[in-house]
Amino acid sequence: MVGRMREHGCMTITASGRPAYVVNVSVLLRRRERWLLIRRGAGESHAPGQLCDAGGKVDSRAAAEPDILESTARREVLEEVGLDITGVPLCFAESALFTTDDGDPVVNVLFAADLPDGPQPRIAAPDEVAELGWLTLAEAAGRPDCPPWTLRMLQSAAAALMV
Repeated sequence: MVGRMREHGCMTITASGRPAYVVNVSVLLRRRERWLLIRRGAGESHAPGQLCDAGGKVDSRAAAEPDILESTARREVLEEVGLDITGVPLCFAESALFTTDDGDPVVNVLFAADLPDGPQPRIAAPDEVAELGWLTLAEAAGRPDCPPWTLRMLQSAAAALMV
């Protein structure tokens, strides 16, 4: 962003007086009715130890890339779980606004994809990902470490892939 930012309570405001948001991209990958979920690392500032999707912030260094949201999705999956999903069609599932545990306002964009058989995920970023696994929607819903927003996103992803 061009211009100076200033704090206004918990919200960062641009020089022109508009609120500034972090843009985050999430990806839920499905393989044979099971979803790839990660447990966030204990050192993560937002939702440590909770089940969630792979994902992360849009990188300003990639601003010149076309399809920046999709590029961010693919980069984050590779960085976190070691899967190259180049060529795997991504389906928009939902967008939402939330505030992180440390106060950042975030616009989150969720993509879903059916992952073909092949390479297996691995923990590629151990500081961010404590563990990973494949769970059905029902299995995730029964876990105490699955927050309501992850369950909602799983439901949105499942609905998006049914279309």
